[in-house]
Amino acid sequence: MINFLINRFETSQQKKKTDLRSAFGSFAGKVGLVSNLLLFVSKLLIGILSGSVSIMADAMNNLSDTVSSILTLVGFYISGKPADKEHPYGHERFEYISGMMVSVLITFVGFQFFSTSIERIREPQSVSVTPIVLIILVLSILIKVWQGVFYQRVSKKINSNTLVAASKDSFNDVYTTITVLVSAGIEGATGLRIDGYVGLLIACYIIYSGLQLIREFIDELMGLRPDQGQIDLMKDYLSAVPEIVGYHDLLIHQYGPNKTFASVHIEIDDRWNLTMAHERIDEIEYKFRKQLGVDLVCHIDPVNLYDQTQQLIHQEIKKMVKSIEAELKVHDIRTLKHGEDEMILFDLVVPAKFKLSEKEITDEIQRKTLEKIGNYKVKITFDHTYLL
Repeated sequence: MINFLINRFETSQQKKKTDLRSAFGSFAGKVGLVSNLLLFVSKLLIGILSGSVSIMADAMNNLSDTVSSILTLVGFYISGKPADKEHPYGHERFEYISGMMVSVLITFVGFQFFSTSIERIREPQSVSVTPIVLIILVLSILIKVWQGVFYQRVSKKINSNTLVAASKDSFNDVYTTITVLVSAGIEGATGLRIDGYVGLLIACYIIYSGLQLIREFIDELMGLRPDQGQIDLMKDYLSAVPEIVGYHDLLIHQYGPNKTFASVHIEIDDRWNLTMAHERIDEIEYKFRKQLGVDLVCHIDPVNLYDQTQQLIHQEIKKMVKSIEAELKVHDIRTLKHGEDEMILFDLVVPAKFKLSEKEITDEIQRKTLEKIGNYKVKITFDHTYLL
């Protein structure tokens, strides 16, 4: 049923030649809006009729889901807008902003019902569960399971973290509704009025879920570490390019779920002329955009591969660095005459939370250079990477 619905919608949108990602996001928002509104109204009515604060808490959770569906619609509409003068990288990050607004709303609702549940614990009331109430709650569970699976499959289709969160929220609603049924069953069987306590648990769970979502979207807005699979894919591709000597300083920037930019330093044979280097770099950038969907910018670093003195210095510097710590990576090794001084310059990549300071590393390499190579001064540019 779900696959049929998704495939039918995709076919209709392809005929219209619309942006599939925005269309699917809006479609998911509309489905969520209708289903959540239906669940809110039905649960609110049975909560009022039965006098159950936990059912009403669950209903208000569905109300927040209804509003979140509206925000999802707005989010996908704005994020689907093309780049303009004010937003040259597009509007995709607005999806994170709409997700943040949903998260704040969920948290607010949780705190409201935390207060209501405390009052119900102080003044407990009997919960009346009729067959019609039971039927509606069971139906709501089935609807939420369907909704969660639907969000899940659409999120995979368009790579949307917002819909992944919506899917998780739908399944969380299933668990909370089951908890409501259990509390009503316990009261019916034992006479214990635990409705307020169950409502309190649901409220705490809503607050926790809201705060977790807020944290996730804050991370996205601040610039979250790219997916490791994406990093490895880029590294594997660059490593497989036969014409280049090597690469380093791979940086990845994301401006939305499907808007990725990257920059990298490409090491090439210094005997290449500018035309040849330009053609090879163009090929790499084109294939990155075509095959990986990433806008890559390359910086060229010429490497002397045949001068024996240079090669000796390269080998010795690499040995020195590895003798200090195997995790250290060195690149752009070159020599320079500065006045009377002979200098060796290179970049050193230091992993996060490395035990030695930059000064300690420099002093150690300077000492080894005087001992192994000769009277050279060492100048190191330190790079701190978090993508290793």
